[in-house]
Amino acid sequence: MAKKNPPKKITKKITKKKVASSRKRKVPANGDVFSSLLELLRRTSAELPDDIQKVILTALEREEKNTTAEYAMKIIQDNIALAKAKSQPLCQDTGTVLFYISHPANFDQLKFMDKAKKAIVKATELGYLRQNSVNSVTGKSEPTNLGPGHPSFHFHQHKSANVEVRVMLKGGGCENVGIQYSLPYGPIEAGRDMAGVRKVILDGVVKAQGQGCGPGVLGICIGGDRCSGYLESKEQLLRKLDDKNPDSELAKMEEDIVQSCNKLMIGPMGFGGKTTLLGCKIGAQQRVPASFFVSISYMCWAFRRQGIQLSKNGAIAKWLY
Repeated sequence: MAKKNPPKKITKKITKKKVASSRKRKVPANGDVFSSLLELLRRTSAELPDDIQKVILTALEREEKNTTAEYAMKIIQDNIALAKAKSQPLCQDTGTVLFYISHPANFDQLKFMDKAKKAIVKATELGYLRQNSVNSVTGKSEPTNLGPGHPSFHFHQHKSANVEVRVMLKGGGCENVGIQYSLPYGPIEAGRDMAGVRKVILDGVVKAQGQGCGPGVLGICIGGDRCSGYLESKEQLLRKLDDKNPDSELAKMEEDIVQSCNKLMIGPMGFGGKTTLLGCKIGAQQRVPASFFVSISYMCWAFRRQGIQLSKNGAIAKWLY
C-alpha cells in the first residue's frame, strides 16, 4: 500500500474530549418554528453528531500509521473540524433534504411544511445548503431548492405531546450506491433466508467499493415492498450508531456485517485499510410470499443527520443527537 505524508494541519482537530463536550450545546431560550428549523438545517449541514464523530475517531486510531487509509481518515477529521469552525457545509453536495416529523394528534402538517420550505429557502440563501435541486424534465437548477418532491416530508403520529423534527441531508454519491435485491439472487446463490440476506448485503458493499465517499453506514430493510423497503432502510439511518437493535438476531447481524466488511480491506475511499463501514442498522417488515426484497441505503462518512424537540412556542427545547 502506498504511503503518504500526513496532511497539513488545517484547523484544531477533533478529539474524543471535544466530542463529549459538544453535548453541552446551549439551547436558545427564545425562537419560533422557522428560526428553529433554520438552525437545525445549519447544524445538520456543518456539524456531525457526536455518535458519528466518535466512530470516525476510533476508525482513525485503528488504521495503520503512514498509510493511505490513515491519510484519508485524517483529511476527513480535518474536514469535520473546519466545517464546524466556519459553519459551512461538510460537503459541497448538501444532498436531498429529508424531514422526519414525529408529532401528536391534531398537528398542523401543512403549516409545518410551509415553515420548513421557508427555512429551506433561507438556508440556501445563507449558504447552509447548496443550490442542489434540479428539475428532472428541463435540467434546470432551482435556486430556492424547492420543487416537486423536494424537500421530502415524512410525518409520523405518536402518543407523546412533543414534536420532534429530524433532518437528514443525503448526498447523491452515497445515494447512487444504494441497491435493492430480490431473493433468490442467482449470481451469488443467495436464497430466501437470513443467510441469503447476509450474502446480498456483503455483495452490495463489494459492488460499492470506494464509491459513495466511504467509510459509510448501511441502513437496511429486510422485506416490505420495493417502496416501503427503501423508506424503512433510510429511517434505520436515524438510529444512533451506538444503539442496540431490540431484535437479538438483527443485532447480531448488524455487528457481523460491520466486522465482515471491515475485513474486506476496501478501506476509506476505496484506498484499502481497516475501515470500510462505520456502522450498520437493520430493520424488517412483513412481506408477501411471492416477494423477498432486501433494500440497502448507503450513507457516506459525512453522515449529516440531526434532530430537535420543539417547545410549545416553536423554540428548540433540546437536541436529539
